[in-house]
Amino acid sequence: MSTKLAIVTGSNKGIGYAIVKALCEKFDGDVYLTARDVSRGEKAVQTLNALGLKPKFHQLDVTKDDSVAEFKRFVEKNYAGINVLVNNAAIAFKVNSEEPFALQATKTCKVNYFGVRRVCHALFPLLLPGARVVNVSSSAGLLSSIPGDRIRAKFSSSNLKIRELDGLVNLFVESASHGIHRSLGWPSSAYALSKVAVNVLTIIQQKKFDVDPYRKDIIVNSVHPGYVATDMSSHKGPLTIEEGAEAPVYLALLPEGEQNVKGQYVWNDKTVKDFYKL
Repeated sequence: MSTKLAIVTGSNKGIGYAIVKALCEKFDGDVYLTARDVSRGEKAVQTLNALGLKPKFHQLDVTKDDSVAEFKRFVEKNYAGINVLVNNAAIAFKVNSEEPFALQATKTCKVNYFGVRRVCHALFPLLLPGARVVNVSSSAGLLSSIPGDRIRAKFSSSNLKIRELDGLVNLFVESASHGIHRSLGWPSSAYALSKVAVNVLTIIQQKKFDVDPYRKDIIVNSVHPGYVATDMSSHKGPLTIEEGAEAPVYLALLPEGEQNVKGQYVWNDKTVKDFYKL
C-alpha cells in the first residue's frame, strides 16, 4: 500500500483526459481516470494504453453520495492515502441553450460546486501529508462576475465558512428558480457563479489545512486552464487539451516545501490571479 495515488475526476475526455495523460507521464504512482459512465471511462483508458500509458479506471459520479462513498472505500482498501486530487468534473450549458435558467442553475451548481464539495468532503480525510489538490475553475470565476455589491461582499468575507458558502450557492439556485436572480445582484451565468464558488471554496480549504497540526504542507489551488477546444467550449477554444492540462498538472506536482502558490487562483500561464480584484 506504499504506491502513490493521483485521482482526476471527470477525466474520460477533454482537459481531464489530458491531465491523466500528463500525470501518467510525470507522476510516480498510480493515476486514476474516473468517469460517471463506465464504458466511456474504460474506452479512454484503452486509448491511453495504446499510447503506452497505464492509467487505472474507477467509476465515479461526483453528484451521487453512494458513488463517492464507494470510491472512498475502494481507496481506503487499496492505498495508504491520496497524494494528488484534481477536481475536474464540470458541465456548462451552451449560450443558446433552451433549457430554463432555473434548471441550468440547479444542474450546473450540482456538478460544478456541490460535486467538488462532495468529493472533497469524502476524500480530504485520506489526503496524505504533502498532498496536492487542484480545483479546476475558469476565467469566469473572478469575483467581479457577481454584479451585486452585497453578494460580492458575502463571497469575499474572510470569515466565510463552507456551510455558509453552500448557503450562498443555494440562495442563487433558489433566486434563479423564481426568476429574480438578476434583480437581486446575482450573475446571469450559472457557470460563472459555480466557478466563483469553487474559487472561494479553495481559499477556505487552504486556510483549514494551514492550521492542521499534521498536514500543514497540503496545498490546494484553483486553476483557469485557458480557453480550450473541448466539447464544453464547442471546440472553439484556441488551446489544445494538452495545453489546457499544463497549469493543472503544474499545480498537481508542486514541489515539496512550496510556500507561495497556496490557496491561489492560478491562470493557465501559471501566474497567480487576484480573485478579489474588481
